[in-house]
Amino acid sequence: MLLEMAGPLSQLFYGRLFQLDPSVRPMFRGDMRAQGRKLMDMLAVLVEGLDHPEQHLPLLRALGQRHAGYGVKPEHYEMVRAALGWAFAQALQLEFTGDVKDAWLALIEEVNTAMKAGAAELATPAEGQ
Repeated sequence: MLLEMAGPLSQLFYGRLFQLDPSVRPMFRGDMRAQGRKLMDMLAVLVEGLDHPEQHLPLLRALGQRHAGYGVKPEHYEMVRAALGWAFAQALQLEFTGDVKDAWLALIEEVNTAMKAGAAELATPAEGQ
């Protein structure tokens, strides 16, 4: 189901994100359709691995480091959570209630936490150095 609505969902997400904070728009310089596909591909991988979320932690931490290099700050993650939650609510409508809503919001929070941890590793020198 996620891949079927990947295009509209990513458009809803990015539109809402830029509405919430227009200052983040310059961080996105490339093809927004390609960017949306990357986001949806990542979400699909995370959903497929829900039984073993720990396997994605290194990938998410590295993604957080990469995003820090793009200028993403810790406060941006709340906007992403809000925009993605809103986009899912719009796309899924009546199906985005109860357990479905709670599961998506929990996944988004786990992703945000791991990515912020990765970004924080860049700011903290490794022990012994």
